[in-house]
Parts: sequence; C-alpha cells; structure tokens
Amino acid sequence: MSKIPEKCPLCGGSLTVSVFQCQRCGTEFHGHFSLAQRGSAFDRLNAEQLRFLEVFIRNEGKFSRMEKEMGLSYPTLRNRLREIIQAMGYQPAAEDAGPRKPSPQERQQILDDLEAGKLTAAEAARLLRGESLDDRA
Repeated sequence: MSKIPEKCPLCGGSLTVSVFQCQRCGTEFHGHFSLAQRGSAFDRLNAEQLRFLEVFIRNEGKFSRMEKEMGLSYPTLRNRLREIIQAMGYQPAAEDAGPRKPSPQERQQILDDLEAGKLTAAEAARLLRGESLDDRA
C-alpha cells in the first residue's frame, strides 16, 4: 500500500482524507479527516530524504564514506541531515564552535607521523584542520 502524501503534489497545499473504506466489507465513511501527526516521524520524509537515511545507515553515519558514494561534499551532507531532522519535527543541535586546531607541538607530531608513514596525506590534512579521524572509511 502506498504512503499517504501530506501535501498536494500540484500546489503544495494540505491534504485531508474524505473517504475511508473497509477492505473486507466495503463500508465507506465520508467526511473530512485530518492526517496531522499520525504514525512515525519517518512518515514525514520524502523519497529522497529516505534514500539519504538508507545511505547514512549503510555507511554507519560516516560522512567520509557518504561523500564518496553520493558524490556530495561534507557541508551538503550536513545540510541534508539537518533538513531531515527538521522535517521529522525535531530541532537540530546548535552548531559548536568548530574543530579545535592542533597546537604547534601537535602539528609537528602529525607531520612527523605523516613522514614516518603512520598517516596518509588525507588523514594528516584532516588532523591539521582539527577534524577527527573517527569517521574515516
């Protein structure tokens, strides 16, 4: 059975259900019934948003893998996730101050690890930008 749309596909207006029919006996109920806030928060998502969540789950929430699979940048992925959070009726968390830049000593250690082959160039670049390697592929 198809998912019930919440918005009119032509004008974007709110939809109401006007007929309910019993599948067993055929009894019908006519009127104007609201679709507001029934079911799961996932019911509020469109097909593209659900596909994003499938990719997100398959990649264990690791944006580095999603960037490769979807061909999208990290900021685009973050924005799409925030849109999904809002579409589900939640408020996204406030942005933090951003990644902490490494100290001069930490920078030198990163460069030493890169030279010793303990890090790839991409990993070293991420660390130098203050990003974590926790979500590396």
